[in-house]
Amino acid sequence: MKIKVIESVLKDNDAVAQTNRSTMNAAGLLSLNITSAPGSGKTMLLEKTITALGPDAPCAVLVGDLQTSRDAQRLAGCGAATVQINTGRGCHLSAAQISAGLGSVDLSQIAYLFIENVGNMVCPAGFDLGEHKRIAMLSVPEGDDKVAKYPTLFQPADLIILNKIDLAELLEFDVEQVRADLARINTRAPLLLLSVRTGEGMEKWFEWLDACRTDTTGRKD
Repeated sequence: MKIKVIESVLKDNDAVAQTNRSTMNAAGLLSLNITSAPGSGKTMLLEKTITALGPDAPCAVLVGDLQTSRDAQRLAGCGAATVQINTGRGCHLSAAQISAGLGSVDLSQIAYLFIENVGNMVCPAGFDLGEHKRIAMLSVPEGDDKVAKYPTLFQPADLIILNKIDLAELLEFDVEQVRADLARINTRAPLLLLSVRTGEGMEKWFEWLDACRTDTTGRKD
């Protein structure tokens, strides 16, 4: 019975996700779902990204948190259309929550829609939200064993970001171990090493965003 209930939840979620994807396709925007553990640097990455993209590539962000609107307030301060989604005890965002969030944004005015998922390395992995691309984010202080320990987060990713690379030597972080673990579970997604704080690697991030927008929407403007 429990298995049937879970299958039903996922089936219902996937149906809404497909509707979300169709809505965003029609709007001509690129949507990206960012998943990671708490503290990996998702919000700072989005702050720097939104600011750099500027008014020529307007952004919206749907921010998932159990409580508070602190991240949403930070991102709104960068000029993004921001919607806070508090999940209470929920450890991930659902397609239905994204559907409700989409109704609060003028999608016709958006080039990029970022979904900042709830900080968790397990629950968000199983839920399609309708995004075009999924990004799994890891940071150096979390340790170089996380890909092996939480493969379901990294398997469906279209891009894997390793943030805070400026701390790798100090924390004796083994980047090659991460590469080796990814080679066993996801050879499709590129691994991007960057430091949001120092700016190292950020140009590669913007190149990837630009290429994905062109591939997904046929536009760069």
